[in-house]
Amino acid sequence: MNRRTRLYEFPGGVFELQANEDDSEDYVGFYLEFPGRGVLIGPDDKGAVMRYKPAALGYLRTDVSGISQLWDETQIRRLAERFGYDFCGMIVFDPKSKRPPLARLRAQATRLDAEAVIVPGPQHFEGGQVPGALVQQVDVITVSPEATYARRAMPPLLDLPPARADGA
Repeated sequence: MNRRTRLYEFPGGVFELQANEDDSEDYVGFYLEFPGRGVLIGPDDKGAVMRYKPAALGYLRTDVSGISQLWDETQIRRLAERFGYDFCGMIVFDPKSKRPPLARLRAQATRLDAEAVIVPGPQHFEGGQVPGALVQQVDVITVSPEATYARRAMPPLLDLPPARADGA
């Protein structure tokens, strides 16, 4: 029985598939899943994405950045590179659009399976505070001051009544 080898390239490596000669040419019956987040599916699946670095998005508001918007974008990209992220794009929010500010950011983070969102500073969010709902979904990293708001590895504990001392 003769064996045939096919090579499939992906960012960060090569996948080798060995098959028998009696397998048809258009056979795409393999499914490879890696521990973590990346998956590689057969060669005809155009939507297959596998990353060897975690994905990150940038986010900023035009009204907060003003004329320093290009500088803020550059700082976000540099921090993503320094932290070892695969930078997937910048979400620029303009308040004149009258759209919910975080809706597009959260949708893109879900679609790209992003691990982090990088912003110039907390002032780019409503009230100058990083939204808790966003931190539950992705890590939020601020450029200035440099800080990371990390997701919790475990669910938050239930709110328990305060402990009382004996006899109180």
